[in-house]
Amino acid sequence: MKKIFNATFLFFALIAASNANAQTSNWMGKNVAGAIQIGGTYRNTDLGQINSALNANGIPSLKGNDFWINASMMHVHKKVIFEDGIGFTPTSSADNNNGLKAKFNQAQLFARIGYDIADGPNYRFFPFAGINLTGAMLRIQDKNRINATDDFSTELLNSTSSKTFYQGNFGIDLGLGFDYAIPVKAKTVDCFTIKRSIPIGIRGGYYINAAKSDWHVDDHSLNGANKSQSAVFLSLAIGLGYEISK
Repeated sequence: MKKIFNATFLFFALIAASNANAQTSNWMGKNVAGAIQIGGTYRNTDLGQINSALNANGIPSLKGNDFWINASMMHVHKKVIFEDGIGFTPTSSADNNNGLKAKFNQAQLFARIGYDIADGPNYRFFPFAGINLTGAMLRIQDKNRINATDDFSTELLNSTSSKTFYQGNFGIDLGLGFDYAIPVKAKTVDCFTIKRSIPIGIRGGYYINAAKSDWHVDDHSLNGANKSQSAVFLSLAIGLGYEISK
């Protein structure tokens, strides 16, 4: 575990050092700081309209799709904090026990900027604002008809209820963040000193679903199931922090 920990920080040190040398006039100057993080977010997804449509077609309701698993990078310059990452929800599914199954999941890209208003050496408290791009996908599987033939040619135009629906959303994140960094012994690589830490962070705020597309199947636009997904969110994260100085 210690070797993995050291190798990870060495990897970031080499990348940061390369960027610092290649961009001597970079606004970040001689210090590079940040963290790589993994975590989870709770944000309610309203599946009411989707479940009504599924129920009307004999498919039970989907359970909540509210928990996100995230991976992100934090970049720190003095008091300014940038955070960017990706995330996804585990798949929610419902089966009518007669060959029809619905599966729903989401993925997101997000970027935020914040300003640290705390003065402590090992913690940060910062308001932030950011943007969020989310894609939702609903898959209907008609196993009885899909499995009706083993012949490739026959399957090509086989009549089936299997479909994939998708929708895009643009959102704005507004909230507050708090990080506490547990210090780890510093490491020196050539002329670079790496101050290491294990940051534990919490983020809370409100996601504004500012714009959304219609649901689509292939390139065909559909009406309905377009309720706003604005909601409160709460995130927890843990990571590997670094501050590299020359």
